[in-house]
Amino acid sequence: MLKIICPRIGIDIKKHFFSLKKEVFRKSIHMCTAFIPVLLHFYKVPILCLLSLTLLFYLISEILRWKGVDVPIVSNITNAAARKRDANKIVLGPITLVLGIIITSIFWNEKSATVGIFALAFGDGLASLAGKTFGRIEIPFTGGKTVAGSLTCFNAIFCTSWFVLQNTTVSFILALVGTIIEVLPLRDLDNIFLPTLLGGLTELLLPHIQFM
Repeated sequence: MLKIICPRIGIDIKKHFFSLKKEVFRKSIHMCTAFIPVLLHFYKVPILCLLSLTLLFYLISEILRWKGVDVPIVSNITNAAARKRDANKIVLGPITLVLGIIITSIFWNEKSATVGIFALAFGDGLASLAGKTFGRIEIPFTGGKTVAGSLTCFNAIFCTSWFVLQNTTVSFILALVGTIIEVLPLRDLDNIFLPTLLGGLTELLLPHIQFM
């Protein structure tokens, strides 16, 4: 029995480590988007144009990769970051990530957009890493989301929102709503819903809750 179990444990540990390594790589890219609000502050129109061109270039490269034509560097990065569910498909994560940032930046003012983008970078990014690393208790009907991941998401959004807004009440509401959005089984669409909805909610709440 011991000879049967030990190899199985070894295989499971290797699979978990490989999955975690891939997730760290993915979310490192995710969290790099935290620099975008700074760039938007100084060069909003050029940065939005650059993001749009990047989105178009990535989409074309993904269509080519899907048809068996690898684009140097881009296809390698995509293959390294792709999840198991993305096998033999166009990887939508980077597309929705950039779309979420562009939409948020266009529709909301600078402070609200920054809150939304930070929530995407750190709330969603750290939640996934915490869930993969420490997650033991899964939340039912969420597609594998964990309590550890959701608590991490809440704290990350609360801290980054407070850093931008200096408003405890609004930051708490944003963290609560952001955690609810993140826990929903939206797959890659949370990259769009999380920043745009939190950016809009910030713009709605902030004028009414100024000194709390």
